Amino acid sequence: MERGVQRWIVDISRWTPSPTQLSIAISLLPSHEHSSIARYVNIEDKKRAFVSRLLQYALVHEMFGIPFDEINIRRTVEGKPYVVFDKVGMEFPNYNFNVSHHGNFVAIASEPFCLVGLDIISRGLRVEQTTPELINCFSSCFSSMEWHEIMSAGTSNDVLKELYRYWTLREAFVKAIGTGLGYSLAKLEFHHINWTNISVKVRGKELTDWKFWHFELKEGFYVSIARGSPSMATENYKQVLGQIECDKDAYDLWFNLPNPSFLWRSVEELTLCLD
Repeated sequence: MERGVQRWIVDISRWTPSPTQLSIAISLLPSHEHSSIARYVNIEDKKRAFVSRLLQYALVHEMFGIPFDEINIRRTVEGKPYVVFDKVGMEFPNYNFNVSHHGNFVAIASEPFCLVGLDIISRGLRVEQTTPELINCFSSCFSSMEWHEIMSAGTSNDVLKELYRYWTLREAFVKAIGTGLGYSLAKLEFHHINWTNISVKVRGKELTDWKFWHFELKEGFYVSIARGSPSMATENYKQVLGQIECDKDAYDLWFNLPNPSFLWRSVEELTLCLD
């Protein structure tokens, strides 16, 4: 069971391909993935988009031994990626993953049964708005309790830091359930003790079958991971999961699996699965 819980991350600043080398690397991916990468003009954006997809294929290949050209990754109408498996009764009923990238870091997290969501954000995010303008943009996204915690954080930088940390938790949750941008973030309220023992309430009701981890990956980079019940998935996402319900004892086994540290991978080693 624990083998299905994976956390991988790539520092793309360590990979400096020429435009030609990047184009060759992109061509190794399935053709239907090319357009979503080619739409980016900036080479750093292209690198992030490429590595995001590379991680998905490399992880599935390494986990299940499926030849690269036989891996079938599709997306729900909301854009949630999932793997189409030919085998019935697999070891991991709901094997799913989530990818996030920001700045130089691109990461993937997977779970064998529970839903997983992942979000990375940099405190050094360059924005056009001033702090008050940015806060105004997020005014409808947080509860009054969360706004109190954010606004009482201290300096302007401390306020932004707190805002981003709460934001990553929201992103991890909505990405886990497979919803799009239409989800009402105001329904969520996160509670924590020094960013541990994190819980979430939806419309005032605590979700006891969800847990969250939040930490600083590198200086100024914050990561949130969500793990929770498949019953919360969107209807479209439920259609591609193998198992929605199970008894409490069985669920607790999946739910309480260890959350491993991220494993640092390089683009060079990940591309070996493409050969």
